[in-house]
Amino acid sequence: MKVFSIAEIGSNWEGDISIGKKIIKECKKSGADAVKFQMWRAEDLYPKHPLFKQIKKTELSLKTAEKFKKFADSIDIEFFCSVFYPEAVDFLETLGVKRYKIASRTCTLKDPLSKETLSAVNSTKKPTIVSMGMGGNRNYIEKSLLKNKTTFCYCISDYPLKIEKMNWNNVLKYIGLSDHTLGISVPILYAGLMKMENNKQIIIEKHVKLPHSKSLDASTSLDVNQFKIMNESFRNIEKLKKLV
Repeated sequence: MKVFSIAEIGSNWEGDISIGKKIIKECKKSGADAVKFQMWRAEDLYPKHPLFKQIKKTELSLKTAEKFKKFADSIDIEFFCSVFYPEAVDFLETLGVKRYKIASRTCTLKDPLSKETLSAVNSTKKPTIVSMGMGGNRNYIEKSLLKNKTTFCYCISDYPLKIEKMNWNNVLKYIGLSDHTLGISVPILYAGLMKMENNKQIIIEKHVKLPHSKSLDASTSLDVNQFKIMNESFRNIEKLKKLV
């Protein structure tokens, strides 16, 4: 079994390109397979939010996405994004990303351009990861992404998520986990259980920050040191011989 470990950066780059590059580098050193950013427009998603100015600061522009993609390529770690508007997909195609993420809120179709974004991702025919932690119609999402190899992740959109809210009978029906619990216990447990199920590859996504980050996502993110310990645990689980 192989664990495809995704570092979800979110707002943890704090609107600063130098911090963004540093966290990409640290995630590579920590054993991540990919770093994931989010491409949304603050005016689309958060027009009346009381923290609009702080949110706007971490909006990933096309130009900044290109810089992060080039930097990630230079140190041999995959860069991709959750996308929230179709022009983001068009631009990321010019950068040659390998896959896309559809976020939970997009699956509810309540945001502007959700359907158009799904259509744009479908047209790429590239692997797509989907979280539906906020709900939505899975049949509709599957039909909207018929051209893609789609992996659905178990997800509950609580920040942070209490472990007791997880339904492990459902968790093990997925070959992906987008985890919002605090710490690293749940991802490691999930990887171990999926190893016992003899899955060939699973996806685990976790929010990651630099130590002492003050970003909006910081309180529910792992720092890169914890992230490294988690990834080392994954690699040890991968080495285990067939269990039962």
